[in-house]
Amino acid sequence: MQLYTRLFECPKSSFFLLGPRGTGKTTLVRTLRLANHEVSLLDEETFQRYLVRPGTFYEELSSLKAGQWAFIDEIQRLPNLLNEIHRLIEDKKLRFILTGSSARKLRRAGVNLLAGRASTRYLYPLTPMEMGEDFCLNAALEMGTIPLVHNAEDKRETLKSYVQTYLKEEIQAEAIVRNLAGFSRFLPVAALLHGQTMNLSNLARDCEVGRPTVSGFFQILQDTLLLKTLSAYDAKLRVRERKRAKCYFIDPGLVRAIKRQYGPVTVEEKGPLFEGLIFTLLMFQKDTFDDFDDVLYWSPAESKHVEVDFLLIQGKDKIAIEAKSTDVIRPEYFKGLRAIAGLKGIRRRMLVYCGQRRRMTQEGIEVLPFFDFVDVLRKRAL
Repeated sequence: MQLYTRLFECPKSSFFLLGPRGTGKTTLVRTLRLANHEVSLLDEETFQRYLVRPGTFYEELSSLKAGQWAFIDEIQRLPNLLNEIHRLIEDKKLRFILTGSSARKLRRAGVNLLAGRASTRYLYPLTPMEMGEDFCLNAALEMGTIPLVHNAEDKRETLKSYVQTYLKEEIQAEAIVRNLAGFSRFLPVAALLHGQTMNLSNLARDCEVGRPTVSGFFQILQDTLLLKTLSAYDAKLRVRERKRAKCYFIDPGLVRAIKRQYGPVTVEEKGPLFEGLIFTLLMFQKDTFDDFDDVLYWSPAESKHVEVDFLLIQGKDKIAIEAKSTDVIRPEYFKGLRAIAGLKGIRRRMLVYCGQRRRMTQEGIEVLPFFDFVDVLRKRAL
């Protein structure tokens, strides 16, 4: 099994480390070598003991000294422990690392009890910045880079079981949805929307469920950290509210597994998968290093056929990024980047593609091969 050094800046005080199953949260925490005490809520005996008598948790950790770290794995299994953790932070001055694969139960249990006392960090699938020369773009688009899958001997079979385990353990076992059959129909349809705007009414019709149900299904995917949404930018708030958000799964392999596509990536698939990979890398950069304030997409109200995939907000500055999965650049690919030039605050325009030649157009648009763009991210030079 290949272990990569994760790009992670550890906070100095208590924090939540959230990420989908299989992204290596437990492994990362153990490599940090911070914890003086570890509790795994995946251990059934431990889980049952604290479930019956949460106060036992407080008693057992009270022997730790002020400033020491305690690592609680899969905290979403028993979110009521947050009350005891809150007490231990206040009374004993302990520090906690709290990992979880779902924010849903934490929010319901009142995670705000720890507001100001525990920050939140996110762990993503492996990035090319972390994998270095081991990263292969074609392989990443085909099978993704979730560590659990990447390190498996049979990646295809592991991807299949990943989706099945998600349905069984995250959804069915925790009784998140009553209509499991409807959710099962919803998943492959949602995967088809990867990189597209969300039309909940159409999606509800395709899945044969109500619109509020579909909205709830999308929220479940976000809460279990498998999907993120991308809002539209517009200087006029009322217009921005009318635009639909786009949705992206956090891993290309996950998208394909949900759709039961395991062969080589087709031409039709490659565009959305490549765009989604760029989105995940941008979100990783934002959540890990706080290099920019927000990630949006740009689609002016006055034109239905002009768009820029990503607009990064850095204070008053903006960076426009277009992602193209082709090896050859066509003139029409610059349409959105040309149109956005007049937007106030635009500091940089970039087109990221799968070719090899790096250049600058006469209009000041940077054309970057994918790995050159990765180098920009690695150097935090956006």
